[in-house]
Amino acid sequence: MRFFNTAGPVNEKKHYTVPPLQRFDLFEIETLIAQEKYFVLHAPRQTGKTTSMLTLVDYLNAGGRYRGLYCNVETAQTAREDVAKGMKSILMALGTRAANDLGDDFLLKNGEQILSESGEHNALKLALTRLCQLSALPMVLVFDEIDVLVGDTLISVLRQIRSGYTHRPEQFPSSIILCGVRDVRDYRIHSGSGKEIITGGSPFNIKAQTLRMEDFAKGDLEQLLQQHTADTGQVFTPDAVFCIWHLSQGQPWLVNALAYEVCFEMKEGRDRSQPIHKEMVDQAMENLIICRATHLDQLGEKLQESRVHRVVAGILSGQTGPPGDLSEDDVQYVTDLGLIRRKPQIAVANPIYREIIPRMLTATIQDTLSHQTAWYITPDNRLDMDKLMAAFQQFFQEHSAHWLERFQYKEAGPQLLLQAFLQRVINSGGRIEREYGLGTQRVDLLVLWPLKPAKDEKPDWIKWQGPVQKVVVELKVLHKSLEKTIALGLEQTCKYMDTCGTKEGHLVIFNRDVKVPWEDKIFRRTETYQGADIKVWGM
Repeated sequence: MRFFNTAGPVNEKKHYTVPPLQRFDLFEIETLIAQEKYFVLHAPRQTGKTTSMLTLVDYLNAGGRYRGLYCNVETAQTAREDVAKGMKSILMALGTRAANDLGDDFLLKNGEQILSESGEHNALKLALTRLCQLSALPMVLVFDEIDVLVGDTLISVLRQIRSGYTHRPEQFPSSIILCGVRDVRDYRIHSGSGKEIITGGSPFNIKAQTLRMEDFAKGDLEQLLQQHTADTGQVFTPDAVFCIWHLSQGQPWLVNALAYEVCFEMKEGRDRSQPIHKEMVDQAMENLIICRATHLDQLGEKLQESRVHRVVAGILSGQTGPPGDLSEDDVQYVTDLGLIRRKPQIAVANPIYREIIPRMLTATIQDTLSHQTAWYITPDNRLDMDKLMAAFQQFFQEHSAHWLERFQYKEAGPQLLLQAFLQRVINSGGRIEREYGLGTQRVDLLVLWPLKPAKDEKPDWIKWQGPVQKVVVELKVLHKSLEKTIALGLEQTCKYMDTCGTKEGHLVIFNRDVKVPWEDKIFRRTETYQGADIKVWGM
């Protein structure tokens, strides 16, 4: 039985797959190769780059016009600034692939001698020259994971490629594709300290073009899911298909992970006679977040980087920050990592990332909060949001100074603290959906609480097929006057309530001026806007 793949390159015999050559403009790539161009193809991790490049090389070799060779240089990452060690690793990787894929064992037998005789700063150039001289066809070379190399090792690789460029196609690869997460202009070439940039200008100024491999289109996603239906007879309801699309926004790993979780991990999903429902997909998302799958765990590591911090902190708080605070390079870097999208405004790339980022940043706080869900549930199983918000208001007054200092993302500290508090109480039976983006000047939360809990003998997702309590909580930081901030907040809250189809709304105003005493910050009142009653909380 084929399955949805979440680890390593796709094998079409074992995995459901979107045809790899369909993932990019094949005509454009063939044109660049025919013109003997060196170019970059990049995309975020786990989007299918390696699968597509391996398939491209097979396609070129089958065509009989080129000799294609794929090489993953990731093993050289551990060499760091040791160029000799890094070059030995790259030559070994090249030699192994040439022997296994092309039946050419020249480099495997002679790589160490080439390195010894020519030195680490010429060995790659000479090795590629020898390979091309022995080939009756122009060589097309793919260097995958090229951007994991750093410092002098990366500089040496790029400059040796550039040095051999004018000798193509008879004595050097006719076309080279550099494949990685980022464009070559953003390769991190630093000294051993990691702080000083040690190149003046690009070490690879022969790049003809940069191509980006995009996420799945909706049609790709539907094609992938349909393969499962064709193989097993199990259907996805239209709402389930849309939910997978909405949650993932086409990010290939997320699409496959959601589908695998719901069809192969969840007990009820393994019954092929039963359709896959939207509520099952929502539960699959929660399962992935809780188990901290590798892809999502790597996302948490990226949040620690200063360049990512500068961009994501503003998004989490909804603020634009002071002019000049964000550089184009930082924004593009975080975009290339796949964490954000730039249109229609800068925002987190998809709802799953949007959900997991605040939860990762507040995980330890959630674990140490003592508030229990049962304290805030009414006899008819509704969330008592007035009581819950009042409890947070008191908690914030008493403990925020201590807790906010513990946040790495202090710019969004109050918003994150409230989300941690709500998550702690709601997570045992409900769910929070989040909307935030750079420049919005607000964070929108939608609290969802099923009013009919699933019985013990039924799957947990069943409870979401009944009535659900919906509560909008909008967070704003005080700007200018309090009344103007509230007036704008009421308009935004009411609009979001209308969008979500609920009559319950709360507006939270954080006053971050340390000079203002708590008695002036803390208040609670009810405002009516366009017929809707909205509770306003000052903090």
